[in-house]
Amino acid sequence: MTHAAALMLQGTGSNVGKSLLVAGLCRLFRNRDLKVMPFKPQNMSNNAAVTADGGEIGRAQALQAKAAGARPSVHMNPVLLKPQTEIGAQVVVQGSVFGACQAKDYHQLKPELMKYVLESYHHLRSSADLVLVEGAGSPAEVNLRAGDIANMGFAEAADLPVILVGDIDRGGVIASLVGTHTLLQPSEKARLKAYIVNKFRGDPSLFDDAHAIIEQHTGMRSLGVLPWFGGAAKLPAEDILDLPNNGETPGSIKIAVPRWPRLSNFDDLDPLAAEPDVSVVFIEPTEPLPCDADLIVLPGSKSTLADLAAFREQGWDVDLHAHIRRGGMVLGLCGGFQMLGRRVADPDGIEGPPSDAIGLGWFDMETVLTGEKTLLESSGVVCETGLSIRGYEMHIGRSTGPALDRPFLKLEGRPEGAVSEDGQIIGCYVHGLFADDTFRQDFLRQLGTRVAASVAYERQVETTLDQLAEHLEHHLDMDSLMALTGLG
Repeated sequence: MTHAAALMLQGTGSNVGKSLLVAGLCRLFRNRDLKVMPFKPQNMSNNAAVTADGGEIGRAQALQAKAAGARPSVHMNPVLLKPQTEIGAQVVVQGSVFGACQAKDYHQLKPELMKYVLESYHHLRSSADLVLVEGAGSPAEVNLRAGDIANMGFAEAADLPVILVGDIDRGGVIASLVGTHTLLQPSEKARLKAYIVNKFRGDPSLFDDAHAIIEQHTGMRSLGVLPWFGGAAKLPAEDILDLPNNGETPGSIKIAVPRWPRLSNFDDLDPLAAEPDVSVVFIEPTEPLPCDADLIVLPGSKSTLADLAAFREQGWDVDLHAHIRRGGMVLGLCGGFQMLGRRVADPDGIEGPPSDAIGLGWFDMETVLTGEKTLLESSGVVCETGLSIRGYEMHIGRSTGPALDRPFLKLEGRPEGAVSEDGQIIGCYVHGLFADDTFRQDFLRQLGTRVAASVAYERQVETTLDQLAEHLEHHLDMDSLMALTGLG
C-alpha cells in the first residue's frame, strides 16, 4: 500500500478562509494531474451534504471534493458536530449519528473519536497522491488542547507539516500569526513551516516590511499575500455568518428567508441568489417578514421545535399569514416543511427535550421526529410539470396526513411533499432542488420573474473554482508550497 503526501492548513481563527484555500488548492493540484483528497478531522456546521456512501459531511468538504474531482466520502470529514443548542450538538461520526452531547462532555469524548479520525485519514491516503487537511478554529485555543483532534493534536498524531493562515481583513494579522505561534508548545511550533496572509485589499507591497517582523518572531516564512477573492461569493457559504443578503435590484423577484437560530442547509438558496433578477433577503430576528416579498422560504432547521418557537416569538407567523392572504407564495424545505403542518412532536428528545408543538397549520399533516435518519440522494419529477429534479434528503421524522395526498414531487415512484389546493404553499423534504437550472427557471417563471433566469449554476461553480485555483497559483510561492508537500 502506498501513502499520499499530506499537508495541513490551520488558521489563526475561525473564518480566516481555510475552507476556501483548501478548495482552491484541491483544484490547483487536480489541474496539475494529481489525485488530491480534502480532509477535515472535525467540523462544526449545520450545513451538510449527503455522500454517495450514504452518510453526511460538512458542505465545505463536499465543495472541496468537487474541486478535487472526487466523489464526496464520509472519510473526508469523519467528525461533524451539528449544533442543536447553545451548548450542545449532535455528533456525526463517519457519516452516521453517533449521539448528542453537551460541549463539556464532548471534550471527554475526543480521545475515543481520534481512532475514527485516523482511520478515515489513512483510508484517504491509501488512494491519493496528496491529502490536504483543514484544521478547525485555531490551534491558539490552547485551553481546548487536551485530546485535540482538529488542529495540532491531529497534526502530531499524523506527523504533518502545517501552514498557518491569517486574515488581514479583520485586522491584527501580525499579532494573530505571532500570538498563535507564541502559545504553542515547542513540538507544535516545529510543525509550522510557513504562513499565508489572506483577504488583502489594496497594495500588497505595503505589507512587505511585515514579513521580516513575523519571521523574526516565529521563524516562519511567507508563502504569499493573497488579495481578496471576490468570486468567493459565487461558491456555497460554509457558515451562517458568511451569509450575505445579495441586495435588491429594481423589479427583481424578492425572496425572504427568516434566519432562525438553527438554520441548516442554507446553500439551498445559493442558486436563487446567483440569478441577476432575484433578491434573496435573510430576515434577522426583530425584523418583520417583508410585505413585498414574492416568496417566503422556510428553510431547513437542525432543531425544528426550537426554531418553530423562535419563529412565533418574532411574530413571523403573523407576517406569514398576511403574506399568504395577499397571495404570496411559500416554500417549506425539510424542517420548514414540517413546521407548515398542524403538529410537530419529538417524543424521544432527538433534537432537544421531549416535546411537541402546534404547527403553523397550513398543511393538514403531522410530523413525529423519530426513527432512523434519512440520508439519500434523490431523483424524480415535479408532479405538476413532469420536470426532472435531483437533490438529497437529510432528515429525521415522518410526516403523515391528508395534505400528502397532493404531493409536490414523485421520487422514483413514491410521492414526496405537499402542495396546497391553490398552489400557493409548497413543501418537501428534498434539498438541492434549485441547483437544477431547468427546475429553477420554471419555478421563477411561476413567481413572475421579469427577466428569464440565465445562470448555469453548476457551471458557474466549476468556473469559479478554476478562477480560484488561478488566483492561488499567481499569488502563492508555488515552488515552496510544492516542496512542503514533498511532491516538488
